[in-house]
Amino acid sequence: MVYTVAEAARIIGKSKTSVLRAIAKGKVSAARDDQGLFRIDPAELARAFPAPPQHEPPRASEHGAPRADALEVKLAAAEAQLAAMHDAARLRDEALDDLRRRLDQSDIERRQALDRLAGAQERIAALLTDQRAAPAPARRSWWPWARRA
Repeated sequence: MVYTVAEAARIIGKSKTSVLRAIAKGKVSAARDDQGLFRIDPAELARAFPAPPQHEPPRASEHGAPRADALEVKLAAAEAQLAAMHDAARLRDEALDDLRRRLDQSDIERRQALDRLAGAQERIAALLTDQRAAPAPARRSWWPWARRA
């Protein structure tokens, strides 16, 4: 059995326009029949538009209060969710600590590399500059009229 656009819209509780829009976007695959109408497979419709979960209201006991077993189920679900949140927070904190440690280590390594580079630059500068002693100035005679040739 296949559905038309109108039947599919009625089944999922949406308008025909919503179904046509889903077909146009490729969310729902549909085939055209001989008359040019869309035919939608029920499995495809259920895949694209899953039925919302039906929540049954908690039954009341003879005193009008919700049943204890429903409250216990909710409490267990809440505790499980809380434990999952604690685990996620612990993992996040461990990841942050690891990243901080890595950042500190890379900062230390970077500073050491800069120190080595500065030392190498000093050695290169010393090699490139003239290290010879300055020549002694020419001696002058104490006789100003005696000129050397």
